[in-house]
Amino acid sequence: MDKKTSEFYERLRTELDNSNVWPAEYLFKFIVPSNNNKVEIVENAFDNLGAVIVTKHSKTGKYTSVSVDVRMNSSQDIIDKYLEVSVIEGIISL
Repeated sequence: MDKKTSEFYERLRTELDNSNVWPAEYLFKFIVPSNNNKVEIVENAFDNLGAVIVTKHSKTGKYTSVSVDVRMNSSQDIIDKYLEVSVIEGIISL
């Protein structure tokens, strides 16, 4: 992980810890290309966590927004999930 990325996640960890009491509900939002089962890969990353997942296709159908509402145990768990899905080609984390 480069310095800029690690600084981003360190700031995120600080903000999450200052604004939450763990465990806490967290809403992940992603935009992924609709092809090659990438939506399914994101959904599988949250399998067995009791997540509520809502998907919505773009007007052209090229992209799908994925909202994942899930109870997380710590800021590090949230960061770990972002890192886990970051390997999906074309994913945008919001």
